[in-house]
Amino acid sequence: MTLETSAGEGKPKRLVLKGAFLRQRTGKAVTFSSTPTPPKREPVRRPAHVAHMLALAHHLQRAIDKGLVADRAAVARKLGLTRARVTQLLDLLLLAPDLQLQVLKLEAVDGTEPTSERPLRRIAHEAVWASQRTEFSNLLAPT
Repeated sequence: MTLETSAGEGKPKRLVLKGAFLRQRTGKAVTFSSTPTPPKREPVRRPAHVAHMLALAHHLQRAIDKGLVADRAAVARKLGLTRARVTQLLDLLLLAPDLQLQVLKLEAVDGTEPTSERPLRRIAHEAVWASQRTEFSNLLAPT
């Protein structure tokens, strides 16, 4: 960017800026700059918390099935959890298999979780998988 001054006969002195100006919006204000704005960063994606909890539930159930731990109470003692919390985690296994796969694929984008564990447990308590699928689609439907 260059700054030139010019004055002609009988004309007032003028300042002329030459170069590229880029418009930048900051909130409601608009400013001009000679440097481009940095590109927007990619959103941070990570597996959703409920996906971690479902994976943990599968791991715990596998340990019980293999006989590595005697029962849910033993799991609770080993992990320092209450028996009720272990039951809550294992209740996620009552979801229909296709819904479990969808839950495992859920991602949290920039720290925003797609859903929490409590509504999933409520859905898991539906006895009919078709009802679970309907409730699950309603849960994740964009509002």
